[in-house]
Amino acid sequence: MSGIFDQVLEVKNEHIDALGHVNNVVYVQWMQDVASAHIEHLGLGLKEYLQLKHAMVAVQHQVQYRKAAFEGDKIILRTWLNDLNALYLFRQYAFYRPQDQTLLFTGSTQWACIEIETGRPKRMSPSFTQAYQPISAELNPLDFSQSYCIETA
Repeated sequence: MSGIFDQVLEVKNEHIDALGHVNNVVYVQWMQDVASAHIEHLGLGLKEYLQLKHAMVAVQHQVQYRKAAFEGDKIILRTWLNDLNALYLFRQYAFYRPQDQTLLFTGSTQWACIEIETGRPKRMSPSFTQAYQPISAELNPLDFSQSYCIETA
């Protein structure tokens, strides 16, 4: 079971926009970054995609910006898988600032399995369906009192 995956990062000056807080597109980049780190952790990252000749690509994002983040903030980027079928994988995200126990951002991405050469939809191979398992219903991914920290970004 793939479980919940956390990365911790510190907001840097390059993440900040003209209004003095983290730019909205940075959150989407962080979604990609933590998802990529999670699949690498599961042993099914880009190298394996190329060997298998199929990959997961984002087809839809949903995001909710809840509170602003600022330079110097330490943030937990959390992701987990909540559903999958033969063609699609559904990933969730929650970004949290522990200093003041604030949920900054939530989001989700629908990922589709494709053949790399053609870009056409492809059923997920057993390698994918075995590695990419939704979290247990017993876990509460929004409970940040439990750490799932793997690495620091």
